[in-house]
Amino acid sequence: MSNSDAWLVVGLGNPGPTYANTRHNIGAVVVDELASRSGVTLKRHKRALAEVAETKINGNQTILAKPLSFMNESGGPVKALAAFYKVPLDQIIVVHDELDIPLEAIRVKLGGGDNGHNGLKSIRSAFDDGQWYRIRLGIGRPPGIQDPSAFVLKAFSSTEATSVAVLRDSGADATEALITKGLIETQSQFNS
Repeated sequence: MSNSDAWLVVGLGNPGPTYANTRHNIGAVVVDELASRSGVTLKRHKRALAEVAETKINGNQTILAKPLSFMNESGGPVKALAAFYKVPLDQIIVVHDELDIPLEAIRVKLGGGDNGHNGLKSIRSAFDDGQWYRIRLGIGRPPGIQDPSAFVLKAFSSTEATSVAVLRDSGADATEALITKGLIETQSQFNS
């Protein structure tokens, strides 16, 4: 598949089992959920440092992807996939964790800054542009004086399991809605 009608959905995270259940990896968890819903399996891409699966979401060609680089080097794999599949910038959706949004809440937007998020910073740098869609998954701020960079690398607690499931499902629902219904309708549905 190589056409400009395709969407590229990128779930950000860090590779390996050490990071699998951390807050920083909730974007990758959402892409796994989308793959599960579509009945596809992510596999190592031949030209980009990423796992990918090709599918359709409500009839729309969609490439699901998880970079296999560390978060702060996400830009290279995302740019390589966009080039390989000929996906324009305005048909890229990046699904990622967001400290400034409460746990379980979601915000959908087009463009914007990176707000200190190293994955977003890397993608902006790779494209020299920030005009792609973001599904921002709220993980909340760390309690007390905990360092945010340490907080995002911590696993969700067992008491947060229900919230994580809600975030995973809502993130997948919002991604499907964005591809199918567009930004305005998706924002009115999910930007609580």
